[in-house]
Amino acid sequence: MLVSVALILVFGLLFSSLFTKLKLPGFIGMILVGIILGGSFLNVIDDKLLAISSEIRQIALIIILTRAGLTLKLDDLKKIGKPAFFMSFLPATFEIVGCTILGPILLNTTVLEGMLIGCVLAAVSPAVVVPRMIQLTEEGYGQERKIPQLILTGASFDDVFVIALFTVVSTFVQSGEVNLSSIIQVPIAILSGILIGVAWGYVFQMYFKKFHMRDSIKLLIILAFSFFIVGFEKEISSILPFSSLIAVMSMAISINVFYPKLANRLSSKYNKLWVAGEVFLFVLVGISVNITFALGAGLFTILMVLGGLIFRMGGVFISLLPTKFTNKEKLFCAFAYLPKATVQAAIGGIPLAMGLACGELVLTVAVLSILISAPLGAILIDSSAKKLLTKS
Repeated sequence: MLVSVALILVFGLLFSSLFTKLKLPGFIGMILVGIILGGSFLNVIDDKLLAISSEIRQIALIIILTRAGLTLKLDDLKKIGKPAFFMSFLPATFEIVGCTILGPILLNTTVLEGMLIGCVLAAVSPAVVVPRMIQLTEEGYGQERKIPQLILTGASFDDVFVIALFTVVSTFVQSGEVNLSSIIQVPIAILSGILIGVAWGYVFQMYFKKFHMRDSIKLLIILAFSFFIVGFEKEISSILPFSSLIAVMSMAISINVFYPKLANRLSSKYNKLWVAGEVFLFVLVGISVNITFALGAGLFTILMVLGGLIFRMGGVFISLLPTKFTNKEKLFCAFAYLPKATVQAAIGGIPLAMGLACGELVLTVAVLSILISAPLGAILIDSSAKKLLTKS
C-alpha cells in the first residue's frame, strides 16, 4: 500500500505540474494518472488501498465542505443582492432539469437517475473559478458591477445547494420511489442538519474562545467531529431524518459567523490539508473509471454533458435578467459558470459505492464532465475576460 501511496503522490503532483505549465487545470493530469495507474492500464495500485478509496473520497468531500463553510461570506450575498441570490441556485437548477430530461433520452436512465446525474454535474468548480476571479479583481476587470465577486459568491452557494440536493435525490434513487413519506423527510433532514451543524459550530467557537490551543489542534477536533457526524448518519437517521453533509457545512458556516478570525485561520489550515487531499481525490477518481464502460457510453455521454452546460448557460442569463449587465458581461458570467471538477470528483463515485445500478454511469459522466468542462471553462474565461469585461 505504501508504494501505491507513493505512486499516487509523486505522479499526481508531477502531472499536475505539467498540465499547469500547459495552462490547463492541474487536476486533469491527476485524473489521467489515475486512469493510467488503475485497472484499465497498468493496474499497479494495491487492492487494500482501492478497498478504502470511497472512504478517502468521503474525507476529501468533508474537507471541501468545511473549507467552503469557513470562507462563505453571508454579507457578500446581501451586498451584491438579487443577482448573487439567483446565481446561487438557478443555473444549477436549470442544469439538473436539463439532465432529468436528457438522461432518459440519451442514456436510457430513469427520470430519477437522470436527476441524480444532474445533481452530480451541476456544481461549479472553485478550483478553476476562484483563482481567476481573484486575478480579475486585482487587475480591475468587471469592478463597476462587481462581476468577479458575484461569481465567487454565487459559485460558493451553488456548491452548497447542489450537494444538499444530491443527498436528497440519492436517497430517492436508492429507495426506488418517491412517496409522500420520503418527500416529507427531505425538509426535515435538511433542517435538522442545519440546526445540528449550527448548534455544534456555536459550541466549538465558544470552547475555542475559552480554552487556548493551537489552530492545528482545533482543526483536528473539528475534522474528527465531522467524521463522527458522517459516520453515524444512518444511526441518527433511524431516529430523525438527518443530512450529515449539510450539518458539516453548517457547522463551518456557524464558526465563520460567530468567530470570523478563527474561521479565517482555520481556512488557511484546511487549504494546506487540501494539497494532499486534492491529489488523492482526483487520482482515485481516475483509478475508479472503467475505460471499457466509458468508451461504450461514447457520444451520448458527451452529448449529455454538453446539453447540461447549455441548460446551465440559460440559467445564468435568466439569473441576470433583472440586472443592467451588458450582453458581453452576461456571456462572461455564463463562461465562468461552466468549469466542473472538485465536487464532481468528490460525489461522483458515491452512487457506485452505494451499490446503485446507475453508479458506474454516474461516475463516468462525472469524470467526462471534468475532462470536458474544466479546460473548456478555463480557456474561455482566460481568453474572453479582457474582451467582455471593462477595466476600472
